[in-house]
Amino acid sequence: MSGLEPFDSGARAAVIVTRGPLVESEHHLCHAIVDAAGRVLSANGDIERPVYMRSSAKPLIATAMVAAGAADRFRFTDQEIAIAAGSHSGEPQHVAAVRSMLQKAGLSESALRCGVHAPTHGPSAEALCLAGQLPTAIHNNCSGKHAGIMALALALGAPAEGYLSVDHPAQQEILRVCAALLDVPQDTLVIGVDGCGIPVIAVSLKVAAAFYARLGDLARFPRELAPALRRVRDAMVGHPDYVAGTNRFDTDLMSAARGGVLAKGGAEGYHGSAVLAQGIGMTVKVADGNYRAVAPFVIDRLASLGALDEQMLRALAQHRVPKITNHAGLVVGEILLADGATTRAN
Repeated sequence: MSGLEPFDSGARAAVIVTRGPLVESEHHLCHAIVDAAGRVLSANGDIERPVYMRSSAKPLIATAMVAAGAADRFRFTDQEIAIAAGSHSGEPQHVAAVRSMLQKAGLSESALRCGVHAPTHGPSAEALCLAGQLPTAIHNNCSGKHAGIMALALALGAPAEGYLSVDHPAQQEILRVCAALLDVPQDTLVIGVDGCGIPVIAVSLKVAAAFYARLGDLARFPRELAPALRRVRDAMVGHPDYVAGTNRFDTDLMSAARGGVLAKGGAEGYHGSAVLAQGIGMTVKVADGNYRAVAPFVIDRLASLGALDEQMLRALAQHRVPKITNHAGLVVGEILLADGATTRAN
């Protein structure tokens, strides 16, 4: 080891995985629930330690793109703004939206530098295979974000080439906007490299939760960024199917909540959400990075806050207590809260 401390700093086992009568695995989670004034309402673990926001930072990145005038210049639709802030599944409508963004900006698909992976939506991946086609970068879940960043570069009068570099004007503008939206000095942002190649920022769970809390009261953000952030927020809530995809947690959560919750997950077990009417934000980090622990925990906390009623919880049943199946399709276990019970809405 190089002297790095393990992530888990006091987080308890909040989610368990069963197989038959036994607990086979357990996941430790840190979380912060914060109001719009920055007051901590509930927390577990070290919420002051910097944590990479991963794709939960995409709404901030999309705001930089919109604020610079790129969305207006290239006439991006609300669905295209949503996919710029999302992590899509590579379904046909997602690929079409990213392709449209690139065409409007005068860019080719070969300009994407996010890397290649197959659609995460199984039927779409299968259809691609049956058609004798290999996946390309446009199928990458981050391709919408990358199209948006290149559009931002062009709006700034910079070339799209080299947009992955932290020194590129587009990335410098993104870092400036992220710091302003998070209400922290820019030089305090910890920067790494994300899975798709762009700079990724780390701030504390508390700071990130406060950002999500303020999404319900945009007057708390810098005046020059609030209109752009409103467009991003409303696009995500209005088109949740472009933020994730079929049977994905964020899409299903925002759809079930009927505009009351904004949600954006990220890699390595990170998740951010906002209860818009109440001005409450929540960030969650699974210590071992396994995203399967996120949904049961987030649903439980949102229900305890009154953000999800019984009808909404029923609509989220597959995410509330996910089933463990074997390769023959037989249910052999569950993923659930460590105490064995989920919070029930009043």
